Amino acid sequence: IIRVQSPEGVKRITATKRETVATFLKKVAKEFGFRNNGFSVYTNRNRTGEITASQNKSLNLLKIKHGDMLFLYPSSPAGSSSETMDTSGSQSLRPAGAPQVVEDEIDQYLIKQDGKIYRNRDQQLCRHGPLGKCVHCVPLEPFDEDYLNHLEPPVKHMSFHAYIRKLTGGADKGKFVALENISCKIKSGCEGHPPWPEGICTKCQPSAITLNRQKYRHVDNIMFENHTIADRFLDFWRKTGNQHLGYLYGRYTEHKDIPLGIRAEVAAIYEPPQIGTQNSLEILEDPKAEVVDEIASKLGLRKVGWIFTDLVSEDTRKGTVRYSRNKDTYYLSAEECITAGNFQNQQPNICRLSPDGHFGSKFVTVVATGGPDNQVHFEGYQVSNQCMALVRDECLLPCRDAPELGYAKESSSEQYVPDVFYKDIDKFGNEITQLARPLPVEYLIIDVKKLKSPIGLQALRAPLAAARGWCSLAPLLTGWSQLGCSSESWKHLKISESEIPVVARARSEPPDPEALAQLPSPCAFQDSISLLLEAVRTKNEELAQTWKKSEQWATIEQLCS
Repeated sequence: IIRVQSPEGVKRITATKRETVATFLKKVAKEFGFRNNGFSVYTNRNRTGEITASQNKSLNLLKIKHGDMLFLYPSSPAGSSSETMDTSGSQSLRPAGAPQVVEDEIDQYLIKQDGKIYRNRDQQLCRHGPLGKCVHCVPLEPFDEDYLNHLEPPVKHMSFHAYIRKLTGGADKGKFVALENISCKIKSGCEGHPPWPEGICTKCQPSAITLNRQKYRHVDNIMFENHTIADRFLDFWRKTGNQHLGYLYGRYTEHKDIPLGIRAEVAAIYEPPQIGTQNSLEILEDPKAEVVDEIASKLGLRKVGWIFTDLVSEDTRKGTVRYSRNKDTYYLSAEECITAGNFQNQQPNICRLSPDGHFGSKFVTVVATGGPDNQVHFEGYQVSNQCMALVRDECLLPCRDAPELGYAKESSSEQYVPDVFYKDIDKFGNEITQLARPLPVEYLIIDVKKLKSPIGLQALRAPLAAARGWCSLAPLLTGWSQLGCSSESWKHLKISESEIPVVARARSEPPDPEALAQLPSPCAFQDSISLLLEAVRTKNEELAQTWKKSEQWATIEQLCS
């Protein structure tokens, strides 16, 4: 296998030692999509040691061996566009063969930002004039670890876009950057031997994985738009004592406390069908999932994460809860890491620098649990890209009696599993490599900055709380007050709890079949509801007034009365 690096990324070309240069270059042309010889291949990055088809020699005679790296550069753009690769503009950072992708709005915004950390002139250390710069005041790069470590609190993980700046900040400006997703599966198409378990070779065998603590994170902060969103979610546990789960809907925005940071702003929590006990949760199939996603999309929201409770009451008189998740136990259990990895795989991060068109995920995990003060705390996490790969390829298992430990599966006749290792410190202070059987899940977890909710924000209102029974709109229509309308202009839309059918009240009560039967189906109101959702999303009072006069709203008012 010969690696060929180009401005579009790295390709791996399979060849034999006795293969001629001409045959090898034809394979390169085919792999990179060249019709004619619109490129040159060199043995050195500085364009020396050119390999030409006229050399009637084998790769062995040119001392090109397995694992070597060659460097491909397109010829000058004198030929037609079909004969040379497009390396102009932003596409120069897109690996060859990668699909054309449209990244999230926040990613498109951060790409255009300077990102540098500007510092004021130091009165004691700077010896230059007001227009000069020196090492004490020159702007820092967004990935400067010393700066991040001296923030309060210190930042252990740089932002993902700062990480990209670090990769693309060299002399080649990122022309050779390719963010490749890890694969734990045997490569298909290897014909030199029988399929596994009868045979395997170095060409198709996945590489062993050594777990490293990820230096970056895709989301740097999580924030609830207001405290009532989370407080309403906790009501189920308060009333039943059973654990509960929900999906976070919101948007991704800039987090300005960290260079090129991303914040997940939570606007609503949707609670899918589930079975919860005091110590377990089971997610059931949700027939309304598509409807909820569609409504959220029309409100400018998307699924950004999931939240679950792990709460045990300690003293009911004081209202305290048990502090159970800490450095002496665990922050996320192995089973929770696997679930988070599964969710993150379902919500991949669109990325132009990946040959697959995606890399990592912005999907976050939030745990409502007891803190050191025995009050309810919300902690945010993600799992690493390595964990996502292990989960996606079904290589990771939880340990039955030790929630803080995972277990890398062993190969079987049905599945080949690469060896998974992690590094540890022995009792003598030496770094040692351990086989991940078992595996401390702390190697898989990325801490996201503690959640916060803006203080003083008015609780968002849900004007259609009664609609919860027919398409679970209530959790997604919590942004009504964002319209900026006065309470007087909307007083006819505000429904007291006593006016809401029993189906829309506390979820601990059984739904009223008669009330359910009376509520209209979402399909009949789809077009009209779209008008309302657009009014909420754009804060358009005139559009909301138009919807207020519709026959559909009159029907809902009549049902609520």
